[in-house]
Amino acid sequence: MKLNGAQILVNSLHREGVDHIFGYPGGAVLHIYDALDSQDDIMHILVRHEQGAAHAADGYARASGKPGVVLVTSGPGITNAVTGIATAYMDSIPMVVISGQVPSPLIGNDAFQEVDAVGITRSCVKHNFLIKDINKISSTIKKAFHIATTGRPGPVLIDIPKDITIAQVDEPTYADTIDMRSYQPVVKGDSGQISKAVDLIIGAKQPIIYAGGGCVIGNAYQELREFTRQLNFPITQTLMGLGAYPANDELFLGMLGMHGTYEANMAMHDSDCVIALGARFDDRITANIDKFCPTAKIIHIDIDPSSIGKNVAVDVAIVGEVKMVLQDLISALKDKKTADISTWWSLIAKWRSVDSLAYKTKEGVIKPQTVIETLYEITKGKAIVTSDVGQHQMWAAQYYHFDEPRRWINSGGLGTMGFGLPAAMGAKLAFPDMDVACVTGEGSIQMMTQELSTMLQYNTPVKIINLNNGYLGMVRQWQEFFYEKRYAMSYMEALPDFVKLSESYGHIGIKVEKEDDLKPAIIEAFKQKDRTVFLDILTDPSENVFPMIPSGAGHNEMLLAGRDKMASTNDEGLNLV
Repeated sequence: MKLNGAQILVNSLHREGVDHIFGYPGGAVLHIYDALDSQDDIMHILVRHEQGAAHAADGYARASGKPGVVLVTSGPGITNAVTGIATAYMDSIPMVVISGQVPSPLIGNDAFQEVDAVGITRSCVKHNFLIKDINKISSTIKKAFHIATTGRPGPVLIDIPKDITIAQVDEPTYADTIDMRSYQPVVKGDSGQISKAVDLIIGAKQPIIYAGGGCVIGNAYQELREFTRQLNFPITQTLMGLGAYPANDELFLGMLGMHGTYEANMAMHDSDCVIALGARFDDRITANIDKFCPTAKIIHIDIDPSSIGKNVAVDVAIVGEVKMVLQDLISALKDKKTADISTWWSLIAKWRSVDSLAYKTKEGVIKPQTVIETLYEITKGKAIVTSDVGQHQMWAAQYYHFDEPRRWINSGGLGTMGFGLPAAMGAKLAFPDMDVACVTGEGSIQMMTQELSTMLQYNTPVKIINLNNGYLGMVRQWQEFFYEKRYAMSYMEALPDFVKLSESYGHIGIKVEKEDDLKPAIIEAFKQKDRTVFLDILTDPSENVFPMIPSGAGHNEMLLAGRDKMASTNDEGLNLV
């Protein structure tokens, strides 16, 4: 039986287990859409903007662990999707993006809706393909999914000219496995390096485990929990790693980094052994590199060899899957005796007593921290929470205690405003029976508001928690601290009526202006199981995110709420100056 290229493509996606595609049609992909319309195995989600398609596929992938799939047309279709592709790339999210291309004879002729998709995406994909032969479609799909989901995951682009989707050949055989000689990720850690790591671990007197997003993406959370409890070591997690280890466990010190807790940052600074698991030592974590972990030996475990030693020099490098390396470490440490770290825990207890996440309430004003705490109380910590980027993102990370992985979905590396709403839609499609909340701000939500229309069409009832302070809050905070309160273009003077806007899209809108109304409004929102509810919550416009490590400072030089000076430590343990 002969099939055209579009039919082969769709059949190949089905063989890869794809059940959802997020996309937007156009001339170059009409044959693919025609093939999709002729089958029932794959559900297509018609978004309202191609960036929304990429973010929705991203949210679907982060929640489910399966690769997200995007389908867009040529020209503006693929360029609109680039921000979402780059977002996934920075956070190592598995995604396969299929873009239409003008017919092969027209490539390079500046044809209608032609762009060099391969060239444009080269810097923000793990790999990309331009299919020039109909006989290569199925093998290219196989390679794309293999590359996207193995090693350090990431987005893979397949650019396919229109004439390739029209041509016909006999139905090809789809390979069950694939072996790519030039792509062989190392999955098992070197035994010699593991032995060196064990020696450092058992001799450490002030150790800390630093777990990143790789522990979530690599499904290493069970091993992480066993490893941490086996050693009784303190553990901190990055923004992307939250949920890999339970936030309510006594060994957890909280998130570290620019807006991390006092105890997590101080412990990192004073540690003598850092065990880094699936983390990349990015600038939001390390702060000033010259002041980072000055007395620590560093063990770095990561699937990506290019990440090891890239930002911070390490003493023991182990390339491999975090899950497998942790299994080997757990086994190797089973009969080993570690050093006495009771003095270290006493010092950490002093740092914990600072209560760096404490904040002051104000009569008649809703504090954004209170909103997140109330959301956590109402959902009992069991919701999937997506966020956009800014102050609300940090408050969600600080005050919603994630005990399970894949419940916290946000743009970490690229910091993409507009991510939260379509990502929530993708997560809801992956888990239709779970509560999904999108924590956002009045700036971010307007970047992808049109996806409220998609959410109505495909019945994805998400609860939108809009922390509306009338400002681009994180921009305003930096302007307050470092630009002598010159609030250049960070105040929004013409905001829509979000209640009416959400109602116009067929959803429920609730405005909350008083703290007494906050908890009843959130309760009512989550009672509406089959409706999207937009909670427009007016919050304190002057509130800032604390703790905060200023630019150029070290982990032991934090700004704390209510203090004009930095917090630091001395050899005796604790000294707030």
